[in-house]
Amino acid sequence: MGTGITVEDKGLKKAFTHFPLSKKESIHPGTKKKKILVLAGPTGVGKTKRSLIIAHALGGEIISADSMQVYRGMDIGTAKVSQEDRKKIPHHLIDIKDLHERFNIVDFYHEAIKAIQEVLAKEHVPIIVGGTGFYIHALIYGPPKGPASVAKVRERLEEEMDKQGPKVLYERLQKLDPDYALTITPNDRHKIIRALEIMTITNQKVSHFAKSVKENGQYDFRCWFLYMPKELLYPILEMRCDEMIAKGFIDEVKELEKRGLRSNSSASQAIGYRQCLKFLQSPQSQEDFDEFVASFKQASRRYAKRQYTWFRKEPLFRWLNVDQMSLENSVEMIMQDYELK
Repeated sequence: MGTGITVEDKGLKKAFTHFPLSKKESIHPGTKKKKILVLAGPTGVGKTKRSLIIAHALGGEIISADSMQVYRGMDIGTAKVSQEDRKKIPHHLIDIKDLHERFNIVDFYHEAIKAIQEVLAKEHVPIIVGGTGFYIHALIYGPPKGPASVAKVRERLEEEMDKQGPKVLYERLQKLDPDYALTITPNDRHKIIRALEIMTITNQKVSHFAKSVKENGQYDFRCWFLYMPKELLYPILEMRCDEMIAKGFIDEVKELEKRGLRSNSSASQAIGYRQCLKFLQSPQSQEDFDEFVASFKQASRRYAKRQYTWFRKEPLFRWLNVDQMSLENSVEMIMQDYELK
């Protein structure tokens, strides 16, 4: 890997946006905090490839910030890193739960902090990699703080969900707290109910609890959002959907269904899995299959759009257009930033 990269290059200026230099200069000089590298971005943008190169060069270990990769068996649809690569570079928070076990944002926070401490104890570099913005935000600022569940409120909302369906309650959530609604899917029954429960109990938006204003003072987070123009990304996402299906995604969902996928309110609503479960309940005609593929691709595009919207509001993240920079140069830039005092 070369070391002659210059930020003055015109190509790099086009690739490097949303860089709050004054904020960065005020954070890093003289700091004694342990540095944590964070690589976020949509599926298909190249996070995994870059994270593996960086981890190898810096002596790093990767901590997944993907809400579904924690589940064993959800492999193809979540684009898990291969077992071969996991043998070369240690990975954390992948395959740590079975489908009958719940895993939420608070669980993620505590597991991720534990993994960070373990990596730092070995004097290795923690590298957070993923696209679940809500999880990454919680890691940086602390988990959301909300009230304990109230049985009567929860029961009433669950009855409404059963009668009216997730679409009606999601539309209510959009009106009451549009910022939080952007972070979840319109069919995530569990999160919709919990959000409405919190607002009913506290008369405050969920995002009030989710968004802290003070970052974790223990660590120095070096945050990057890897992206490319949507007109380039969307065809890649669609191709990845086709590749997943060709690799046996439908058979994977069939097996997971036997192991209780439908009973896990979060995993069953994950992109691709929800659409495939619906397909499996259909006569599975060619028309049904075509509808499944189209809805899978549409959900992938919409999720990428939500990721762009979410991370635009995250002040610590610098946006790196990977379409305007070679793999080698983008890796070099991220590593040079990490090595700054």
